[in-house]
Amino acid sequence: MERDYHDRDWGVPLADERGLFELLTLEGAQAGLAWRTILAKRDGYREAFAGFDPSRVARFDARRVERLVGNPAIVRHRGKIESTIANARTLVALHRRGGSLGALAWSVVGARPLAPGYARPGSIPARTPHSDALAKLLASEGFRFVGSTTCQAFMQAAGLTNDHLVACHRHAPCAALGARFSSPARASSSTGSRAATARGGSGTSGR
Repeated sequence: MERDYHDRDWGVPLADERGLFELLTLEGAQAGLAWRTILAKRDGYREAFAGFDPSRVARFDARRVERLVGNPAIVRHRGKIESTIANARTLVALHRRGGSLGALAWSVVGARPLAPGYARPGSIPARTPHSDALAKLLASEGFRFVGSTTCQAFMQAAGLTNDHLVACHRHAPCAALGARFSSPARASSSTGSRAATARGGSGTSGR
């Protein structure tokens, strides 16, 4: 399961809004848990959260929350469940203003995947100035459960940074995909200004 995820998904540059919303949700849900636990529940999450359609998740009410808290197919953490719904509402509002999660995220890395070129497992950091910047930017928009370590994991998963070790068989393919990648439409000028400010800030601590 983890090998398949590593070989098919992890580090592939992603622009699709539902895909990004899914990864942001799963990385937030993983806080304090093993990633294997989240992967095992991935299909359960997709079913429970309407295929990560933000417009549908944004309409979930208190009764739906109670059902989700009792759903063994997902992590039954009320705060994480409620944050997913709140994030869907934030995303819908962002879309109405002409923005997107993709444009926000990719603005932090200059619309191209980062290529840090890590050689040893121990050299990959849990957070970086870029993840600090993304955490600050997403929090400024109203997203929840978006600490810097969560954002770093999200960036790795969505291919904003190619954190496959240089000797890994997936490093070169992901680099090639990154070279051909077209980032989402650029964020608005105000978002761009916030991204620039975030890159110069200290970020948001915590996963």
